[in-house]
This record gives sequence, C-alpha cells and structure tokens, in this order.
Amino acid sequence: MSISLSHFTQLIKGEIQLTSSKSESNRALIIRALCGKNFEMENLATAEDTVILKKTLHSILHLSTTNNVLDVGLAGTAMRFLTAYLAIQNGEWTLTGSSRMKERPIRLLVTALHQMGAEIEYIEKEGFPPLKIKGKELIGGKIQVDGSVSSQYISALLLIAPQLKKGLQLDFIGELTSKPYIEMTINMMCYFGVSAAWKNNSITVNNGNYKAKDFIVEADWSAASYWYSIVALAKEAEITLFGLQQNSLQGDAVVAKIYENFGVKTEYLNNGVRLTKTSDFRFRTSDFRLNFSNCPDLAQAVAVTCAALNVPAKLTGLSTLRIKETDRILALQTELCKLGYNVEVEGDDLIILSSLRTEQRGVKQSVSNNKIASCLAMTNTIKTYNDHRMAMAFAPLALLYPITIENPDVVIKSYPNFWKDLERVGFVIE
Repeated sequence: MSISLSHFTQLIKGEIQLTSSKSESNRALIIRALCGKNFEMENLATAEDTVILKKTLHSILHLSTTNNVLDVGLAGTAMRFLTAYLAIQNGEWTLTGSSRMKERPIRLLVTALHQMGAEIEYIEKEGFPPLKIKGKELIGGKIQVDGSVSSQYISALLLIAPQLKKGLQLDFIGELTSKPYIEMTINMMCYFGVSAAWKNNSITVNNGNYKAKDFIVEADWSAASYWYSIVALAKEAEITLFGLQQNSLQGDAVVAKIYENFGVKTEYLNNGVRLTKTSDFRFRTSDFRLNFSNCPDLAQAVAVTCAALNVPAKLTGLSTLRIKETDRILALQTELCKLGYNVEVEGDDLIILSSLRTEQRGVKQSVSNNKIASCLAMTNTIKTYNDHRMAMAFAPLALLYPITIENPDVVIKSYPNFWKDLERVGFVIE
C-alpha cells in the first residue's frame, strides 16, 4: 500500500492536538506495574508501542507463571523495558518480537541484568531476542554499563532499581547518548516517590516503593519535529500545537531551538505552542553542524529539512540510528539520493552537500524567497523501511512537489493520526 501526498498552496494554517508522548507513557506504565497500585494516567499515548506495552503488562497479570510467550512485535521500548521488568517477576517467560526485533541487539542490557543475578538465556542468536527469562528477586548493588549505545537499556535498569534489595548504583563507561531520556526517567521516578541521585558518571537509586499518583502525559515533542519541518518548508505558516510544554521532561523540546536556524519562530502558550514562519528569513550559516547525541529522534526531520532548503550540513551523534527500526543513516542517504539530493555518510555522520545531482528536474525556485533544493530525480516514491519516522520525516516535502509514501500505516507506531492531521492543514492524500 502507498499514498500520494501533495499540497497546492504552500500556505499552512491550523490547530493540531498533538499525539501524546510515548516515552512518558511507556515509563509511566512500567512504574504503575511496579507500584502494584492503580493510578490514573491522563492523555496516555495511543501509539502502537504504548498499546503493545500496556496490553502485555495486563496479560502478565493474568497468565500462569510458566511457559508464557510474550510477543512485542516491533516495539523496541517494550522489548527493553520488559526484559528488565520480567527479570524481577516471579515466573518463566519467553520474550520475542518481529524479525527486525530479532536483529536489534540487547546484549548490554542482558549482561547488566546478569551482573545482578538475573536468569536470562538467548533462545536463538547470542546477544539478540528472543529471550527466555526466569524472574526472581534480584539483589542489585553496583554495576558498570556502557552509556554509548542506548539510553533505553539504562532506563530499563533504573525503572526496576527501587525493587532491588540493595537498590542500584549505575556507573557509566564511555560517553552517554540520549542523556535527556535518562533524565526523564529519573524525574518520573522521583515524581512517583523514589530517591535517585545523579553525580558525575554515576546514578544511585535507593531501595523503596513507587507511590501511586495520578499523572498527566505531555504531548510528544518528537512528533512536533515534523510540524517544525512543515513550517520551515512552507511559503507562509501558522500552526498551533496543543499539549506541549516549555519546561518539558522531553529532551526533544530542543527542536524549537534547532528550527530557529530555519526561520521557525516558537511562541509558548498556556496550552501548547504556536509556530510561525519568519517572512524575511535567510539562512546565513555557511558551516552548519548539529550533534544529535541527545536527541537522535529529531535527526531524520532535520536532515530532510536541510536537504530541501539546500542547507549544507554535517549531522553527527547518529550512532544509535543504526539499531533503530531500520539503519536510519543508510535509509536517509538512500531516499534523499533517490530524490536527487547529494548526501554522503562518513562513519556515523551524515553530510548534506549544497551541490545537487545534475539530472534534477521540476525544481521549484523559491519558498519565502529562498532557493529550494528540491528535485524529481529518478523517483518521488519514498520507501519507509517499516520505520514510522522515515514516513513522517519525508512527508513535508509534499509542500515542494508531489511524493508517494510506501507503507504509510507505519506511523501508528508513534503518531496514529499523522495523515489525518496533515489533511487538516491542506495536504491532499490519495
């Protein structure tokens, strides 16, 4: 299945009730399960990842304690959080997922849990799901973890830490990636009554109990990035995104600062943000560099924006993108080059060059008097690689020329109403 996407005026105006944060939702679900007491969660995300985690946690309560198979499909956060969660639940569990999930490494998390005495075995390939887990009480104590791979490993360990007999001290080796996601985890744990302290390269969590407290999930700043890209590529734009907060737990709120570089102004409201396009904007930076170590989920939207606006850029801190739903670095390069943009990869860096392939055609010359690097090189069909962020990152290009998105339903993983919301502001979907 595929959809054709276009926009005839390049004029964007509307109000959007943005999807809820699946990062906050998933953490809150694990905390509620560990708390043992029910509490209300307002605005819980409807993203597929969150729905899968919620259903799986519910089923765990009603299954026998032996020979249980839990399938999380493509939900990477659920796989990691449940690996740690099940390690301390009485019972025997097989935790599995999709074929792609079986290619996503989990060794570092399992090794850390082994250090605490967990009984976890690899069923097929060493270092990868599916896993056989025999849950039991874990002692905890002091362990070392590599902080450079995935913050979800660290968050998974932190979330169960209060349930460990000696609590947990995590000492990090190497440079941390996605640090704001770890900060989000700690802040939410503290909100629910747990004592946690971060000093230098070590986090200490004391033994204790989560306290049941009602929780309101904020809208998703990661999802907001696609609207920032839309405003940047539009001729004129004014969009209100409801549910976002200025003082957010989410590290991806930095998207507001990043898109100042592309002429997008953010006005913070009591109930969200208003985005507008600066009418006389000119991109003036000749050596544009951005490090995404702390906000990797923003990289795809920013990469497409840079290419479309003909902004030479070097995007770094992308190492974790290789182990996501797909190899996002390779996918970005492949799809941008198909459209005629000149993109190179150096290690884990993405370099977007100002010169374009010579066979470009159908180029639009201006949006808000800027030169737009848009072209219909070989095909305008975007392959999404079963990756929700590929579909949403490339969608704003329809402001410049018609595009086709393959497998558009992948957006249900994080933003189920994405296509409907685009239609609200004038995008034509066929």
